[in-house]
Amino acid sequence: MTSKAAVNRIIETLKGIYPDGLCSLQYKKDYELLFAVRLSAQCTDERVNKVTPALYARFPTLESFAEADPAEVGEYIHSCGFFRAKAKDIVFASRMLLEQFHGKVPGTMEELLSLPGVGRKTANLILGDVHHTPGVVVADTHCIRITGRLGITDGSKDPLQVERQLRERIPPKESNNFCHRMVLFGRDTCTARSPKCEGCPLAKDCDTAKAARRG
Repeated sequence: MTSKAAVNRIIETLKGIYPDGLCSLQYKKDYELLFAVRLSAQCTDERVNKVTPALYARFPTLESFAEADPAEVGEYIHSCGFFRAKAKDIVFASRMLLEQFHGKVPGTMEELLSLPGVGRKTANLILGDVHHTPGVVVADTHCIRITGRLGITDGSKDPLQVERQLRERIPPKESNNFCHRMVLFGRDTCTARSPKCEGCPLAKDCDTAKAARRG
């Protein structure tokens, strides 16, 4: 496993590369991020960002989503895949937000998980980006893959295991932006099929790169 000093170097290096550490999904209202994350399941953030402007123009308020026919919502999000289930979740979640949470996106894991289509990854992202809760970890595919390669985690593919390990190893004030930077780094450099290990800025602290050099 990567040392604490190496973890800190990795965090600081990624800050230098991606100083903003922002979520790739575009949104203006808190609930729009909630819906965008739902749309991103089995879909790219790039595709979601192309779809949501027209969706939010047609349904400009939470009330309009709550009153919407899921079939019409589905027409706007068809290209995101699994559009029928996603449309129903968006409409029913809108109703719950209005009826149970006074139109606000809740700020606890338990409350967020009560919403249709919301799992731990989505809940953690909302807690970090909307409510700025320290210590949250969004264990998406990029984060799971790269932290395993680096040796920050033990290589587990289980999101909950990775989340727990990263909570122990990443300082709480850094964890949310660290996960966003993992996504950006996973797209740019440490890709799933052909990671650019040559010239990688994290290579000196990466267990996988070290093993390759020894081999």
